[in-house]
Amino acid sequence: MRIIYNTCTDAPFNLAAEDWLLHNSDADVFMLWRNASAVVVGRNQNTYSEINEDYVRENHIPVVRRLTGGGAVFHDLGNINFTFISLNNQAGLLDFRRFAGPIIEALNSLGVPCKFNGRNDMVVGESKISGNAQHSHRDRLLHHGTLLYSANLDSVSSALRPSPAKYTDKSVKSVRGRVRNIVDFLPQPMPIEEFIDYLMRFVAGGQASGTCLRPDEISAIEALAEERYRSWYWNFGYSPNYAFERSAKTPGGVLEVHMDVREGIIVDIRLFGDYFGVRDVVELEDMLCGCRHERSALERRLALVHIEAYIQGVGERIFLDCLF
Repeated sequence: MRIIYNTCTDAPFNLAAEDWLLHNSDADVFMLWRNASAVVVGRNQNTYSEINEDYVRENHIPVVRRLTGGGAVFHDLGNINFTFISLNNQAGLLDFRRFAGPIIEALNSLGVPCKFNGRNDMVVGESKISGNAQHSHRDRLLHHGTLLYSANLDSVSSALRPSPAKYTDKSVKSVRGRVRNIVDFLPQPMPIEEFIDYLMRFVAGGQASGTCLRPDEISAIEALAEERYRSWYWNFGYSPNYAFERSAKTPGGVLEVHMDVREGIIVDIRLFGDYFGVRDVVELEDMLCGCRHERSALERRLALVHIEAYIQGVGERIFLDCLF
């Protein structure tokens, strides 16, 4: 098994690294890595319905879609991610306990009474410390999981707490649960770097240290990150089709937005309410059809539009807020 300690903290690169290794590695892999602040959504989720869009935008937090299913998670440098890649998974079945086992053993050896619980979680008592997910490619299997070591749990809540329900779709919803950090359970707390080193040595059976990604691998991974994991189409446009509804009280009156989105593109929108306007709002609706359901794209589309001519008392910023 190849042991990798990936020191990059860029979420698109790290998710691309998993993808590339799954398809190209010539040996089984165990990899540890961390992301700077980022929201990572499951493959089958509607991105906008999982995030607090205002918080994520205001704090410049990247949002990235991963290969595996499951729910949305918030990553920061207090969260450790582990990845197993198995090259000969002939059974073709998902097997969470097989890969969670070594991690659970390592935690128990440190005095943390961790166990596997339910479908894909590791818990200490009633508290979740890890979520796991898997993805198969032919006879290869990728298993990865989070380890909340010393994460900012307030940010976890803030970034993933969506605004009042506005989206109707068939995507997979995240299940929020009680989470806690591993450091709270350690009899002898240790710096996160020391914990990473211990975990790596434990899973590697005492092997001195992990290898780094090679320069040629880094180049290939960076190209994949640019093509997929930094693209709006993968991170947002890949979301299942959905309907969006919102009613907002604005300085111009109540504004109701009803929108249908297909592959991330607004295909139909209706603006109702008790507002006043000089111009026919149908003109504004027609301008928005065909645009990405993305703030920057909508800002560009509306750059030369005088919103108040259609909805008195409502400027561009207020109007854009009503669309998310």
